[in-house]
Amino acid sequence: MSCWAKLKSSGWVYPTTILSLYGFFANCRVAEPFLTPYLIGPHKNISENVVTNYLFPIWTYSYLVFLLPVFLLTDFLRYKPLIVVQGLFLVTNYVLLCFGPGLPAMIFLQVNYAVVTSTEVAYFSYIYSVIPAENYQKATGYLRSAMLVGYTFGASLGQMLVSLAGLDYFYINAITLGIVSVAFLTSFLLPMPKRSMFFKVEKAVRSQPKREGKPGDYTLDQQVMDKDGTSSEAEKIEHDDSDWCCSRVNVVTASHLLWKSFRESYSSKSLIYWSLWWALATAGYVQIFNYIQLMWDHIEPSATASIYNGGVEAACSVVGAAAAFAVGFIKVTWAVWGELALGVFSGVGAGAVFLMAFTNTIWVCYAAYVVFKSCYMFLITITTFQIASNLSMECYALTFGINSFVALSLQTIITAIVVDEAVLGLDIVTQFTIYGSYYAAISLLFLLRGAYTACVSRHSAEHMEPNVVVISSARL
Repeated sequence: MSCWAKLKSSGWVYPTTILSLYGFFANCRVAEPFLTPYLIGPHKNISENVVTNYLFPIWTYSYLVFLLPVFLLTDFLRYKPLIVVQGLFLVTNYVLLCFGPGLPAMIFLQVNYAVVTSTEVAYFSYIYSVIPAENYQKATGYLRSAMLVGYTFGASLGQMLVSLAGLDYFYINAITLGIVSVAFLTSFLLPMPKRSMFFKVEKAVRSQPKREGKPGDYTLDQQVMDKDGTSSEAEKIEHDDSDWCCSRVNVVTASHLLWKSFRESYSSKSLIYWSLWWALATAGYVQIFNYIQLMWDHIEPSATASIYNGGVEAACSVVGAAAAFAVGFIKVTWAVWGELALGVFSGVGAGAVFLMAFTNTIWVCYAAYVVFKSCYMFLITITTFQIASNLSMECYALTFGINSFVALSLQTIITAIVVDEAVLGLDIVTQFTIYGSYYAAISLLFLLRGAYTACVSRHSAEHMEPNVVVISSARL
């Protein structure tokens, strides 16, 4: 008990530990790599075409509807309630998978899971509201590690239960239900933040800038005095009303901070191009991640062959983590060569997607998926670092939300045109051919942009060197 009390009083350690535990259990989804075989198998008995062209698009559309309101609601409610909601809907998700009968239940499942994914923003935003700024880097590293370890452990355990124990998919989903229930219960142990990034909850009448600098550096007056040193009656009423964070003053202040953060986030061309790659590449990545199991089942039907989806996802996590970790040790001037790197590795990813589309060998498809996901993890780490290193935490949170919304909007357009049975409703091979072409277009765009940036930087450096020589000579 004394150790628990010491942990709770340690400041940043307690909330980081609890949130890391939540991240581990929430991402330890043993059954997730086997979702498609479970849906099209005897348990749910849904056809592959219905899963591809009707069921999965519902999640994309629902996610788009929820994302922006949930992003604003997350800050307004101060993060913890949304984390609890995510845990609750994760539990509901696997209750539906285990016991929900027929197609209607699986349709509701897609809407339910959209709530889970739309509340993911609360996971990282929470920690920045309860710990000091000097611990941001450590805490972020712990949270990302917890998610990665949880996902890798869950995928590996699922593969062992399927391949070695021969466990039925229903029981794997039941095990996952138990694990995410632990995550849900863990979420209640999180302390409630006393502040949010944009909606201020302190008592106040008006906000004034505390100092020039980062958006969000504002303080709310604790008391407004009249000429004789006492608060007027009208001011007292307004002061008391502002105690509720939906007061006019707080809404205006939040809008002002959001607008200033938005302007800072997209204040330079380089940040815009990094954000553009983030949105474009993430839209394609999520689309491929959502439908890769259908591609695997097309090449090697799960009903007639052994599948290794869990092992592949675990390998992707490890290789992707190693690639992301390597970014910190690569000595490159990313401001000069970063966009070119985006183009080159996006090209490698495009080649891997084309290989997935045209191969008839499941192991080649597995290997191509590992290459593709590793390239994405490598590049998204560089992009995240470049954006975050030039912005305040408030701006980074807003940029993450906006970029995610743009990515999801693009993904929704792709889904509506390419996947949805109401429009083209293409087969899985044709879909992946289009996804490969999409990544090839991204690669070409950033190869051209990267080459231009590198040439301009080199040209500027060549013109600066003679000037330095002239100045040095004049001093001599």
